[in-house]
Amino acid sequence: MTSLAAPPPAPARRLRGVGSSPVRELLALLDRPQVVSFAGGLPAPELFDVEGLRAAFDAVLAGPGARRGLQYAPTEGDPDLRARVAERMTARGLPTAATDLLVTTGSQQALTLVTTALLDPGAVVAVEDPTYLAALQAFGLAGARVVGVASDEHGIDPGALADVVARERPALLYLVPTFANPTGRTLPAERRAAVAELAARAGFWIVEDDPYGELRYRGEPVPPLAVHPAAADRVLHLGSFSKLAAPGLRLGWLRAPAALLPLLTVAKQAADLHTSTIDQAAAAVWLARTDLDAHVRRLCAAYRERRDAMAAALPATLPEGSTWSDPDGGMFVWARLPGDVDAADLLRRALAADVAFVPGAPFSCSATPDRATLRLSFTTNTPATITEGLRRLAGVLRG
Repeated sequence: MTSLAAPPPAPARRLRGVGSSPVRELLALLDRPQVVSFAGGLPAPELFDVEGLRAAFDAVLAGPGARRGLQYAPTEGDPDLRARVAERMTARGLPTAATDLLVTTGSQQALTLVTTALLDPGAVVAVEDPTYLAALQAFGLAGARVVGVASDEHGIDPGALADVVARERPALLYLVPTFANPTGRTLPAERRAAVAELAARAGFWIVEDDPYGELRYRGEPVPPLAVHPAAADRVLHLGSFSKLAAPGLRLGWLRAPAALLPLLTVAKQAADLHTSTIDQAAAAVWLARTDLDAHVRRLCAAYRERRDAMAAALPATLPEGSTWSDPDGGMFVWARLPGDVDAADLLRRALAADVAFVPGAPFSCSATPDRATLRLSFTTNTPATITEGLRRLAGVLRG
């Protein structure tokens, strides 16, 4: 007698339509050491302060508070770490108290907590198009409807945003206004003011994601959106140690209006109780012992050379009629090839020539993305390797 078993229940509907990141999938294919990869938005591992971080962990585990560093901790985060992050944010022009901050497991978790606290299924989220891939995943998982806003070489267009706000009534606007991923663009001060004033009039939240802001190679810093009085009560500002210290720490933070922090704290309690106690304690020690300004200057000096090497090689690499961004900082150059070429098709040929990039279409929330675009990251390769990699890419584009 055969027993018929019922099929297992279906996965949650919220996962339908939320695709895997093509960047993550591409990185998994790049194990060959001969491949010059411009694909991942990764910091250069040779610039990690390994000795300083090792000493910080040793100090936490060897000191009288060692057991405390291995114990459960407050959801809001290590008080010393919050105080030091607040001090640095204030010094950079965004007045911040430790009580304004929630420590998160990377800034990606901060984004997830925001969607949990602020977005019901069906809510509308406005984003600059193109935008950060993992943000699109987070909004999709929350069941939100993402609407793209047109942008140009200076970032999101406030006039186009006003049209989207009038038509769609978004609950939230997501931006990476400084050295954006994927485009490398920076939103000018006057556009930031216009966005802040529009948020105040229309009543939507702004999520200002700022993982790259300290990686500036030329020009003067632009004040963050969160300093604009018109939007001070509606901007959530996200930061991260991933680009300044190391992504393996998985440490970020969320600066939010006082009325929202209790809700975000409850959302984090439900997610993971708290971020790793030992990692937070070590990061606090590292900040106390490290001349972070000098460390950032070293990062910027190295990345500036790499950006300059890419900028110098691109005119001979890309075909006539191409356009590309010229970032003042961050990690990325955004390029568009002439005609109706599909960068995904080019990638297959590029991999055969031992060079990689990320096709631009997945960064768009449009049903008809621009497939002739691509993202190139310059941070993980030396200037000489960048020059060689772009020589290989030129051969692919000419072939």
